[in-house]
Amino acid sequence: MDIILQILSGVFAPDTMSAMLGASLLGVFIGALPGLNPVMAIALLLPLTYSMDPLVALGMVAGIYNGSMYGGAIPAILLRIPGTPAAIATTFDGYPMTQRGEAAKALKIACWSSAIGGTASALALMTLGPLLARGTLYFGPAEYFWVAMFGMASIGVMVGRDPLKGLIASVLGLLLGTVGLDQLSGTPRFTFDQPWLLGGLDLIVILVGLYALPPVLQLAEAADLKGLPASALRLGRVRLTRADVVSLVPTWIRSSLIGIGVGILPGAGGNIAAFLSYNAAKNRAPDPDSFGKGNPAGVAAAECGNNADNAASMIPALTLGIPGNVVAALVLGALLIHGLQPGPQLFSQAPDLVGGFMVQMLVTSLLILAVGGAAATRVFAQVQRLPGVMLVPTILVLMAVGVYVINGRLVDLWLMFGAGLAGYLLEKLDVPLAPIVLGLILGPMAEQGVRRALLIGRGDPMSLVNHPLSAIIALATLGFILWPLLRRLKPRRPPAA
Repeated sequence: MDIILQILSGVFAPDTMSAMLGASLLGVFIGALPGLNPVMAIALLLPLTYSMDPLVALGMVAGIYNGSMYGGAIPAILLRIPGTPAAIATTFDGYPMTQRGEAAKALKIACWSSAIGGTASALALMTLGPLLARGTLYFGPAEYFWVAMFGMASIGVMVGRDPLKGLIASVLGLLLGTVGLDQLSGTPRFTFDQPWLLGGLDLIVILVGLYALPPVLQLAEAADLKGLPASALRLGRVRLTRADVVSLVPTWIRSSLIGIGVGILPGAGGNIAAFLSYNAAKNRAPDPDSFGKGNPAGVAAAECGNNADNAASMIPALTLGIPGNVVAALVLGALLIHGLQPGPQLFSQAPDLVGGFMVQMLVTSLLILAVGGAAATRVFAQVQRLPGVMLVPTILVLMAVGVYVINGRLVDLWLMFGAGLAGYLLEKLDVPLAPIVLGLILGPMAEQGVRRALLIGRGDPMSLVNHPLSAIIALATLGFILWPLLRRLKPRRPPAA
């Protein structure tokens, strides 16, 4: 009972609530601007959290995440331009509703659906997270090694269109994670006699470079000098009727369950949850032909599904150290900044912080109802009138200042720009960036686990799989790696005559 009171007092403290409210507003703003995304915003935020209270910092992350996932629906509905990748399915029925003169109603449905999906996801995190954490207390060094390998293999295979490129990205992240002093012997590795590399590559500098710079370069590449005219963004007032709400309840329940299930799977993401929820709503509807022509249930399903992924993706991140998506990987980075190691020990080391973050995911989901409805129709839709080129220098300055204040080293700026250019080129080559970050985060965990397991087993390789749990995780990892190869080797049926 004492820990619950401590969690609630921390979350509802004035500074924490102000941070969540401001971050939720900022998140809607970011989601409403095509080209910006929550990953870039959180990557920019992380360097600034060094001097913050950890709970305040995590509250800002939660606010930006939930707010931006709703904000992506604004341009998707008004302009048929998804503000975030997860809002692609929202365009299918949202834009036809706008063409019918029902833009305000579509935005209102998106707002309610986002809040309901995010709330259900947060409740799942609060109930399933501690249960899974208790199960992982039985893990030893070998199990931790295989969990890390499973996380990198699953992310590498499931993210992007080419599993081979994903696995190559995972290996690249592993290589980056070996830079610095050896964790067990203290021997310098790949430091090239540079003292600043003895501590390894700074995770936050790499994250800011990989995820914040490529979108900025793409904005500069687009060279948008005009923005949108005010006449394209005039909206009226609307209220959802009781009949509207009743008709959407089954869609909200179904989409929430789908989004939570997808969120728990590493690497799946909100865009997959949105498409699955949309297809499920269409298949269960009495009039499936109306989908794609302005059916409100299509907007509700897509927005509820992609927001139900949000907190659920934190379940494997907080309990196993395996992020369900890129934002969850950034949350792990935020925890590492404040000296907290993600994994099952986190629930015993800092229960007030973990519990507080879970409650913050719930509170910021509900804040969407407060900041999303009127704000979307009166304020945030208007941010799309800003020319894209105006954002480029502003974001570059924020990136440079945020990275420099971490260690006060100019070399970090060069490292950030190097990582950003590499990320930009890798995206052009269709190589996913998430496995690189995951390799950088999980690489040290995997190395410690395998070396300790071998020391305990006196060098016997079978010590890595001599327990049933470690053997099961090893087989699952092998299955993820071999599945794309087996799928390619499967003989194709000859075309029908």
